[in-house]
Amino acid sequence: MTKPTNVLELECSACGKKYDASIEQHLCTCGKPLLARYDLWRAAATLTLDSLKSRQRTLWRYAEVLPNDPPVSLGEGMTPLVHAQRLGASMTGATGKRSISSTGESTGSNKGGLQRLYIKDEGLNPTGSFKARGMTAAVSRAKQLGAKALAAPTAGNAGGALAAYAAAAGLPAVIVMPADTPVANVMECQAFGAKVVKLNGLISDCGKYVAEHKDREGWYDVSTLKEPYRIEGKKTMGYELWEQFGGRLPDVILYPTGGGVGLIGMCKAFDEMQEMGWIGVGRPRMVAVQAEGCAPIVRAWGAHQNSAQFFNNAATVASGLRVPGPLGDLLILSVLRQTKGTALTVTDEEMLQAGRELASLEGIFAAPEGAATVIATRKLAASGWIQPEETVVLFNTGTGYKYTEAWQRALQSAGGGAV
Repeated sequence: MTKPTNVLELECSACGKKYDASIEQHLCTCGKPLLARYDLWRAAATLTLDSLKSRQRTLWRYAEVLPNDPPVSLGEGMTPLVHAQRLGASMTGATGKRSISSTGESTGSNKGGLQRLYIKDEGLNPTGSFKARGMTAAVSRAKQLGAKALAAPTAGNAGGALAAYAAAAGLPAVIVMPADTPVANVMECQAFGAKVVKLNGLISDCGKYVAEHKDREGWYDVSTLKEPYRIEGKKTMGYELWEQFGGRLPDVILYPTGGGVGLIGMCKAFDEMQEMGWIGVGRPRMVAVQAEGCAPIVRAWGAHQNSAQFFNNAATVASGLRVPGPLGDLLILSVLRQTKGTALTVTDEEMLQAGRELASLEGIFAAPEGAATVIATRKLAASGWIQPEETVVLFNTGTGYKYTEAWQRALQSAGGGAV
């Protein structure tokens, strides 16, 4: 296969070893993820705010910083950035001057709410989640590289996205998921024609299954960070924020973190923007939000560690956050340190309550993962870590319509009866 002209090479995120982008590549020999590198000076000559005005309203508008394979696209990207004024007004906090430590502990003031609070609603992507971004890039490249069948473990939304884009590409897909994956995710994979394998266990067990079977079965492994291109699709969330804010970036970004590809991808985008001369050295403070029942990154962050330990007995209603051993742990923790960010947990009860609040105040029916960022924002505003005048973006990574079992329980509990 020919090399995508936009991608100069692949580089290990840990040891820096270089790889040929013209052939199928997965992890580095050291076991860490590979990242695509571009000629960014060349990209900057044509990729500008002005040129973007006439381009297609999908993430492929950023073609200069994506592999230039024929896109397998369903219209993903350019999701709304909603000014959440009513929700922001409800965010009140402490008094005093803000002071931020390396662990995110602070005191400060936030009496008047958050005037510049925004929701980036990824639930309006094809298949109802941000996973469409990664899969359009990964499947496009896999097809160009001659993949015969695609496979991935999933906690839910990634499986549906892979099944959809595989169908659009005319390729078979194998989706391996925990037996308790939400019914909507199972049904969509089956509807798209994918083979669904259910296992008793967690996404980590599903990942082992794919790893053990892929070579024998001839599968192209599309697991999180085990191929270089899902992160390229996800990074476009960072480019969109820059464009939607008129060539600027917000002060704070809160992101529900399971595998963490979106968090890593956006910071990769910011680094690329700096190299193209779009922005300076300043970065949004990145916040990783995890479920109390599965928080390997938060534990590592609190212990000042560079890597995360496997989180035993992981359990949360937010299936996308139930990732007990993220492969990108070093990258996630590095991002938090470099951006002076932080990491914190929320309970299942808190995120379901916040989901109802977000829906009733702003008309956004979020996945529990997205709702978790509402609670995290409220806690950080109350402590003064987030200030009233700052521009803050919360990511809702998926639609609440895929979590009918979880929301039914939450609404029954709130109302005391059947829905």
